[in-house]
Amino acid sequence: MGMGRSGTARGRVVLLGTMLLMLSGFISPAGVVHGAVYSGIGTLEAERGTAVNVMKAGQAGTVHKESKGQWSQPATADPVPQIISRVSPSVVGIIGKAGGETGGPDDRYNLTHGSGIIVRADGWIITNAHVMAGLEKAVVVTSDGTSYNITDTYSDEFSDLALVKIKAKALKPATFAGSAANLQVGEKVIAIGTPISFSLRNSATVGVISGLNRSVDAAYRLIQSDTAINPGNSGGPLVNMKGEVLGVNSMKFAAVGVENMGFSIPADTVKYIMNQLLQYGEVRRPSLGIELEESWPVIVGLPGQEPLTVTKVLTAEARKAGITTGDALYAIDGHRVTSLVDVNELFRQYKPGAVVKLLMQSDGDIVARSLVLGQGDPLVSAAKTEGETDDQTTE
Repeated sequence: MGMGRSGTARGRVVLLGTMLLMLSGFISPAGVVHGAVYSGIGTLEAERGTAVNVMKAGQAGTVHKESKGQWSQPATADPVPQIISRVSPSVVGIIGKAGGETGGPDDRYNLTHGSGIIVRADGWIITNAHVMAGLEKAVVVTSDGTSYNITDTYSDEFSDLALVKIKAKALKPATFAGSAANLQVGEKVIAIGTPISFSLRNSATVGVISGLNRSVDAAYRLIQSDTAINPGNSGGPLVNMKGEVLGVNSMKFAAVGVENMGFSIPADTVKYIMNQLLQYGEVRRPSLGIELEESWPVIVGLPGQEPLTVTKVLTAEARKAGITTGDALYAIDGHRVTSLVDVNELFRQYKPGAVVKLLMQSDGDIVARSLVLGQGDPLVSAAKTEGETDDQTTE
């Protein structure tokens, strides 16, 4: 039996000494056997032609040659269709009536929808908070067309994430990627969701990661991609070429002349919020007990190391620590912070009640403050970049 031929074989094989060659890959110009176990001494010598015969455990095979002295690896199949097929059973559509909206006889068509990701086999699903906001009589539809009523909903508007529960068993949970620190700009990604019409469930678009650590109208950093994210895609996954969920699609820029600027909440932020919602039904965040203002360079997107400025002291713990309005905050436990998102990202590692060391400037002096963290909302800038969320679609 043989691997077949490509074109006309015009070459020769010169065997020197005893050779045992098991070939499952190809042979490079340097004589390295790829994807094979090689034992003995041998030389492969080729003249002009499109192929040469190679002995493979007593069988015939073909090694492809594009041009003289250049050997090509056989083309591999595009992995995207297989990845979509593998991940789609973990993606759901969510549909319901927009809360507070009433109308005439056609009110039954006044629906709004989004997407979601199965995170546990027993019916827990992660989606966007804005997908669930005001949604009444919501129904989850899995990829096989089965409908489920939602029994519980826990939302966190600051992260724009929500956790919903349906009565189901043996669902296929998605696999989430690890830290976003391993991502690279230009990495190929897939967005899966329910764009525009609920009949278009499990639609997929392909693109690349356009940027990382984006601070765009959000309390936490986001992933930017050029995948097509349309109304209804919110809550669906952004998937890498391993079939892992890199993030939850959340928003996009929508304006004349703006194309392919979508943003996703990274998997590590999703897991942090999801674990809090599963454990407490809410997100219990630590708080400095002060209001902070970013420097002008940070607000407009310029590089800079200017500190954060205290604009208001809110709690007794902060006053007890000696913090006053006008003080400048440089670092928390040795971590330099220049933006409100820096503080929010750092505080994923802390719990309320923890004691932190603050490096500050007060009355012209650099001082160290010890502060017991309270519990409160994340820091949000009053001067946000103007972004537009991927609103739910009214059908």
